[in-house]
Amino acid sequence: MRVLVSFLFIGLVAAPAHAAGTPCSVDALAWMAGSWSATHDGVREEEHWMAPRGNFMVGMNRIASTSKVRFEFFRIEQRSDGVYYVSSPGGAPPTSFALKDCVPGRVVFEKLDHDFPQRILYVRDHPDTLHARIEGMIKGTFRSVEWTWTRGALAP
Repeated sequence: MRVLVSFLFIGLVAAPAHAAGTPCSVDALAWMAGSWSATHDGVREEEHWMAPRGNFMVGMNRIASTSKVRFEFFRIEQRSDGVYYVSSPGGAPPTSFALKDCVPGRVVFEKLDHDFPQRILYVRDHPDTLHARIEGMIKGTFRSVEWTWTRGALAP
């Protein structure tokens, strides 16, 4: 499954960008909104995005097993110089990634001077499926991590 998703992302990342001069607003990312989840080998993965309001989206991610929980808070916001994905994994100070590319159903954010990841991608290729990928260089080697979630309700 991860290999299939890799090919999906390679094809979508290589797709042409939106036309020059065509801005991508936070509202254009409304396709990300919803509750998304998957369970693999007893590990529950959840990603939740609130719908855009006031040029702002709020999200969170939680990955939980019986012995460990990881979480991340993030937002997508409009600033005077563009759209940014702002991530705070595990409550760490926020890191901002600038919008690099945006077409309907696909968005790429980038911060090339960050340790890892340098790029964050989201793809929605089906109404009930959301893919995410983080990627970049670690000690001269390209690395990536991918997730695929299906639409779900908030877990109790």
